Amino acid sequence: MSPSPGDGAQGAVVVVAGASSAAGTAMVRALRAAGATAIAVGSNAERLAAAFGRPAGADDGGVPQRECDLTDYAGVQALAEDLRESFGAVDGVIHLVGGWRGGHSLTDQSDEDWDFLAKTGITTVRNTSRAFYDDLLASRRGRFVIVSSTLIEHPRAGYANYAAAKAAAEAWTRAMARGFASDQAERSGDPSPLTSAAVVLAVKALLDNEMLAAQPGRRFPGYTHVDALAARTVALFSENAASVNGARFDLTT
Repeated sequence: MSPSPGDGAQGAVVVVAGASSAAGTAMVRALRAAGATAIAVGSNAERLAAAFGRPAGADDGGVPQRECDLTDYAGVQALAEDLRESFGAVDGVIHLVGGWRGGHSLTDQSDEDWDFLAKTGITTVRNTSRAFYDDLLASRRGRFVIVSSTLIEHPRAGYANYAAAKAAAEAWTRAMARGFASDQAERSGDPSPLTSAAVVLAVKALLDNEMLAAQPGRRFPGYTHVDALAARTVALFSENAASVNGARFDLTT
């Protein structure tokens, strides 16, 4: 039987891209607690194993792990096919891949920084969304989620590269949302309402327990804890797709 939104994340198969980061480990933990199969995907198998222990075997209760260069579309397509064969169709993709590069002025925004940000922040969004689009479109609770930055609302010259890359990723995600709405409206013989959604979660910066422990006297105003990010993401699987598709949620605190 196909899953329904009423199930929330229970039983969902969810890819967490960038899983070895603090946000990724929090996301995997929250998804598993909600009853989902969270597949940890990253660019380095050793970092994944350090974050989640040895790769899961059949029914051993561990975290499934996959090493993949998400800037390589052929590799992401192979990953998608592997996961379909191993787990069935994917219900969710949580994109946590990215990085920060900044400078002091507009003129010192380097090509090297732009290439890095374009690959990690735009190319990986394009590749994962295209490779898993049909799975998410067919799911009764398909969710594609990216994490963006509130900094793009009032970008400064010193992080023009970063802001432009994040803005491009958001535009791509909104286009994906329009695709879901259009494609599902045209389904023949299926009276179901919109079931899939592409969503942007915007933060000023992310915070984790290691950062708190390292600077116990600092307040971190406006930062979003990775656990709060994970909780908001898991909640999306329970929400009506039509109410969240194409939405941008500000998670600053």
